[in-house]
Amino acid sequence: MKSTLLSRRDLEFLLYEWLNVAALTEYPRYADHSRETFDGMLELSAALAEREFRTHNRKNDLQEPHFDGATVHIIPEVGQALTAFAQTGLIAAAMDEAVGGLQLPHTVHRACFAWFQAANIATSGYPMLTMGNANLLLAHGSPEQVRTYVEPMLAGRFFGTMCLSEPHAGSSLADLTTRAVPDGDGRYRIFGRKMWISGGDHELSENIVHLVLARVEGARPGVKGLSLFVVPKYLVNPDGSLGARNDVAPAGLNHKMGFRGTTNTMLNFGEGAHLPEDGPGAIGYLIGAENQGLAYMFHMMNEARIGVGTGAAALGYTGYLEALEYARTRPQGRPLGHKDPTAPQVPIVEHADVRRMLLAAKSYAEGGMALALYAATLLDRSIADPDDAARADAARLLDVLTPIVKSWPSQWGLAADDLAIQIHGGAGYTRDCNVEQHYRDNRLNPIHEGTYGIHGQDLLGRKVIADGGAGLGLLVAAIHRTIAAAPPELDSHTEQLATRVDRLAEVTAALWRDGDPAAALANATVYLAAAGHVVVAWIWLEQARAAHGRTGPFYDGKRAAARYFFTYELPTVDAQFDLLTSGDTQLLDLDPDCL
Repeated sequence: MKSTLLSRRDLEFLLYEWLNVAALTEYPRYADHSRETFDGMLELSAALAEREFRTHNRKNDLQEPHFDGATVHIIPEVGQALTAFAQTGLIAAAMDEAVGGLQLPHTVHRACFAWFQAANIATSGYPMLTMGNANLLLAHGSPEQVRTYVEPMLAGRFFGTMCLSEPHAGSSLADLTTRAVPDGDGRYRIFGRKMWISGGDHELSENIVHLVLARVEGARPGVKGLSLFVVPKYLVNPDGSLGARNDVAPAGLNHKMGFRGTTNTMLNFGEGAHLPEDGPGAIGYLIGAENQGLAYMFHMMNEARIGVGTGAAALGYTGYLEALEYARTRPQGRPLGHKDPTAPQVPIVEHADVRRMLLAAKSYAEGGMALALYAATLLDRSIADPDDAARADAARLLDVLTPIVKSWPSQWGLAADDLAIQIHGGAGYTRDCNVEQHYRDNRLNPIHEGTYGIHGQDLLGRKVIADGGAGLGLLVAAIHRTIAAAPPELDSHTEQLATRVDRLAEVTAALWRDGDPAAALANATVYLAAAGHVVVAWIWLEQARAAHGRTGPFYDGKRAAARYFFTYELPTVDAQFDLLTSGDTQLLDLDPDCL
């Protein structure tokens, strides 16, 4: 029976027929791998996701974590699933052999983890955060910090978090007030409150490794005065055993609309809930140098952003597959023009408007997943390509695409789940139907790891103009290479895309011509939406190229989804580009009292 989590056939197409991940084994880093090892990891992930993660997804939602004032309680199935996940070695699979990893290509690892995100986005949140935390410490931590914290995380004994936001600051990191006071022996005492901390407290692991942005006393204001600290829930003794409880404690849990199984907390640091014997303050350990905290944190944030985009695509994908199965088996009504009320009803997939919704959801889900996996190949190339220039170009292109990889699936994967509810009709809007939960779970993704609007400002205000627009130039050139290589049968697609990608470059230049950031960024969200659709149209042209000349329902489906995207979706960017070039400043000029 086919899974309704993800399509194995589509993942095989994306990985092997389009991205050709087998060629990654030509890089020395991945030379010990082969398609056989890739398939083994993918099959393991699919089976484990179905068996250990999917089976408690509904229960995790209905019986969400609760806090009794001292302890956070979570259903036992979550811990059992995470233990099984850790035993597979998937936490460290993409990491260096030197730390116990398998040096699995990130593209394959991303596809493996997508199974868990589709099966249970909340439970998969704990290892996602832990892997990002460990990768940051591997990149910027000291050997002692790696030994003390990373090795237990890779074994599944410790889990990790990222602690940025504060109740008064939200996404405005320049306004963080959490303090770090040197205590004279190389440690710091941390005082402050952090809000919206996913995985912030639980009993699922022996310890929780918090990465905390704080300002050392006397540091300059703004983000350039932030430093990054390891603040463990329990102190760790020199022999690796757990010591005393650190002074970090949850003030309570935030009760979310969806994504409920991942605890979300406000954490108090240094407020005396667990007062250390040698004085007040949560004990923290500086990572790297003072005042470089945000630069270090971006290592984890960018990884998390790609993870969020993949999770949003995965949730959209499972919503689409469940709606497709329902549409094929649910009889209702008769074809238009058939007036015999005694004729058998037909499955709703026979109705044109249901096909419209399914094809739209397919284009969003499969397009978003393909985008995420393409980003992972750029990461692989930026790490493992022997050519210095190729590595640099891959990193620069990934930097430009990261806001889109996070934001486009977060918006359109959610739209796929919205359509899945609509296809189910009234049943889809009830708690007895899986797609109702998929929508609620997916609704978080346009918010966390940077809201949609923030990523619009990041894309237009930083990424496309960095290094004189070098990253945008790489993107435009890559799209034009695809256009040039497409067969004549795809001319209608290539002509449309060529016009829009050239206009993207023109609009970008026009927005910055006057050098006024406020005016340029006034409609940054519109820019992100238009750029995202141009990029995903490119991804669909790439898939159509890979499917060209191949026959069968699967390939026909790829061509149909590409045609839908170019016919119904890509033309919408024209109005967005028109708005951007108009120089409209209504949003800057509007008096808030008018709202």
